[in-house]
Amino acid sequence: MKKSLIIYLFLSLSMFAFSKKAPISTSCLQTEMRVNPKGLDCITPRLSWEISSEARDVQQLCYHVLVSSSLDKLNKDEGDLWDSGLVTSNQSVYIPYGGQALASRMKCYWKVKVKTNQGTTSWSEPSNWEMGLMHPTDWQALWIGRSFPADKLVGKTSVPARYVRKSFYLKTKKVQKATLYVSGLGFYEAFLNSQKLGDQVLAPTPTDYSKSVKYNTFDVTGNLSGDENVIGVVLGNGRYSTMRMPGVRHFGLPCLLAQLEVVYEDGDRDLIATDTSWKITADGPILANSEFDGEAYDARKEMPGWNTSGFDDQNWLQAELVTAPGGRMEAQLNRNIKIMDTVKPIALNELGNGAYVLDMGQNMVGWLRMRVKGERGDHVKLRFAELLQKDGTLYTANLRSADCTDTYIMKGTPPETWEPTFTYHGFRYVELTGFREKPSLADFEGQVIYDEMELTGKWVTSDTLLNRIYQNSYWGIRSNYRGMPTDCPQRDERMGWLGDRAVGSQGESYMFNNHLLYAKWLDDIEQAQKESGAVPDVAPNYWDVCTDNMTWPGAYLIIANMLYEQFGDLAPIVKHYDSMKKWMYYMKDKYMVDHIMTKDNFGDWCMPPESPELIHSKDPSRITEAAVLGTTFYYYLSGLMSRFARLAGHAQDADGFQQEALAVKDAFNTKYFHADAGYYGNNTVTANILSLRFGMVPEQYQQAVFANIVEKTMKDFNGHVSTGLVGIQQLMRGLSDYGRSDLAYQIATNRTYPSWGYMVDKGATTIWELWNGDTADPAMNSANHVMLLGDLIVWNYGYLAGINNTPGSVGFKHITLKPYPVKGLGSVKASFRSVHGEIKSDWRKEQGHFLWNITVPCNTSAKVYVPVTDAKMDRKEQRLLEKEGAKFVGVENGYAVFDFPSGSYSLKTRYAE
Repeated sequence: MKKSLIIYLFLSLSMFAFSKKAPISTSCLQTEMRVNPKGLDCITPRLSWEISSEARDVQQLCYHVLVSSSLDKLNKDEGDLWDSGLVTSNQSVYIPYGGQALASRMKCYWKVKVKTNQGTTSWSEPSNWEMGLMHPTDWQALWIGRSFPADKLVGKTSVPARYVRKSFYLKTKKVQKATLYVSGLGFYEAFLNSQKLGDQVLAPTPTDYSKSVKYNTFDVTGNLSGDENVIGVVLGNGRYSTMRMPGVRHFGLPCLLAQLEVVYEDGDRDLIATDTSWKITADGPILANSEFDGEAYDARKEMPGWNTSGFDDQNWLQAELVTAPGGRMEAQLNRNIKIMDTVKPIALNELGNGAYVLDMGQNMVGWLRMRVKGERGDHVKLRFAELLQKDGTLYTANLRSADCTDTYIMKGTPPETWEPTFTYHGFRYVELTGFREKPSLADFEGQVIYDEMELTGKWVTSDTLLNRIYQNSYWGIRSNYRGMPTDCPQRDERMGWLGDRAVGSQGESYMFNNHLLYAKWLDDIEQAQKESGAVPDVAPNYWDVCTDNMTWPGAYLIIANMLYEQFGDLAPIVKHYDSMKKWMYYMKDKYMVDHIMTKDNFGDWCMPPESPELIHSKDPSRITEAAVLGTTFYYYLSGLMSRFARLAGHAQDADGFQQEALAVKDAFNTKYFHADAGYYGNNTVTANILSLRFGMVPEQYQQAVFANIVEKTMKDFNGHVSTGLVGIQQLMRGLSDYGRSDLAYQIATNRTYPSWGYMVDKGATTIWELWNGDTADPAMNSANHVMLLGDLIVWNYGYLAGINNTPGSVGFKHITLKPYPVKGLGSVKASFRSVHGEIKSDWRKEQGHFLWNITVPCNTSAKVYVPVTDAKMDRKEQRLLEKEGAKFVGVENGYAVFDFPSGSYSLKTRYAE
């Protein structure tokens, strides 16, 4: 076996993929990764690994896993918890742990070696995982908190942060291990002897706290002192307290559950858990905090040493026991939010009267870290906005009722440095007031926050506009990862709207490893489901919007399918199958008439209206009928449910959904298909593209329907997009599938309204909520949404770069590499880190040739479609590829098709546009 062959280990838990890298290599495994994860409450972890080698045609034949209760036993090859033995299988992801039952707090060490067609590896470097508190009885801590006179819970609410502390002494013994389990709602920051625990912000992840509450786990062995110790926790409001919008749920005042477990080397134990002996105050520097309104901080009220020993807390009050949130305590498997990037401002403009506007140069999400000088009691105010008015002042109409303002009151010991703790803002511009002298750009830094996840994709082309749109998409997507995928980050909404993230989630999965985030969100969706079976349009259901669409809640099934297709993870489908089935039956029973789904409330949301000031079109010829949307989606989702039923072991259900789909298809075509003219409904692009892409069009009419899509696009919309949120999910791929990649490319690179390029030319650095976001009513013109991306990013990676699962394969176990070169585009360079390893597609056109570098990961294979001229391939070129290990399959629609084993290859064929 070549020395270059390396095994990386990562761990998957229940429906979530936690990963950990074996320290055998200096490179970093770009899958959802956690090094030696702690605090897991899954009884059956799934083990995965990635094989990396410079050799070609590396395929796993067998594996052998050892799991041990100690590193010493593992090093001696003693799998006392589980010894899988030699298993004949090429599966390297989601291997279910099959050993002894796992108990709370247990630490498990594991390694693997594999036999490949090129030899057997040595054992991988060991990794480990640690179990959390798996049973309710493991918790001895009690929920604590307290109300304070400063709490304002009516009107524009205002609740100051709570500061909680506990002083304690340990036994005079050597500590073997100390672990803190903590959940502070809505947000917390935890300290032990003044040291902040972890690098997360805005933790824990948001949930419906009446259904589930997440806790985090920290190894604090190295933080303990031999003398007095102090746990300190700051509590912010988050989504638990002081929600801004009318009708949005309020769960209660900030509260804390924390449990420190200390194990001594002699086996003795100590437990420090939240109870009424803990001290609490609201008289600290964070005067108010809200995700929507911002944070007010009075540095004069700072309490030096409050989270260390020797602090005088006589004026603090005793904590009180409070009503538990009600949700089940669960280990948080998705990662927390973190400062993931920084942005330097590019300009500072003076408005007069001591006001300045800071330009970050990029619409971003996070906060501003600043350095400021002044006198004690000076008030510095920061107001945030995405846009400017013509006179250079902030444009805030699109923020609605959100204040989006931070206030810092100085203590008078310059220079002072500050950034907020329990808020965030969507902004490009910041109005600065209260400065005694003009600040400098060097005094400010934007800190970008979103869920910690690996960047798995890279994509760049020879077209600078496409690249700019891609970058805008990148900023918009990560701007809206908040422990749930939100619609927007700036106004008084910021909700997990299901419709915004259906097909878009697949495009995102090429760019980011969003596996854990979306798996968690499916839990939120099921927890939001009503007893009737109805699925709301928003999850978690902080805002109870339930309008019984097929399109919005349909994201529930579409995202479960995405997790299976993109990551190979079947567990979400199995876990949520009953819930999804219940919803489908509910919609059928309540709204289906003669196999037509009559209900859809939102329509093709935000399609380009006929007048620039409108949000929604009033022109009947542009509006796709609700029953057309509802029925096409019901048909498509029935097909998914038939697939899910077979995968989950419900064969009878599978047949039922399949038969139902056929009946719906017949009824739909009878009622809405105009066979003589080749179109559906009122001949909108959305009605036709959904019917075509979902497989509802009889084969003999498919070209006629597609011709209407092209004619409508070219004649009525001058080669521009005419769809909204729903239709755009299928448009780009549909055009390419039927031979018009050139038109898809035109739509992608248009600069005139409506287009993504129009947004760029109007100064956008993210994606707008509306195609006409610069002219429509301010009530809904967010400058940072992603819903109108539709399938653009899927098309970028899957069509222009050509990286796809082969039909019937999931998790890119078998890959199809099939680029769609378009006239005018000279090159595409893309890479994508799949669960099996990195896939690369890097092509360019050069002097009558198509030059293409590809990489197929170990333990996978690929069907490679090489573009050729005149539907044939030069025999010499074919022999060269076969010499490299490829197997010629044939010529198909302008491509020479080969089967390639794993490895990296450079291909060169004659090609003329």
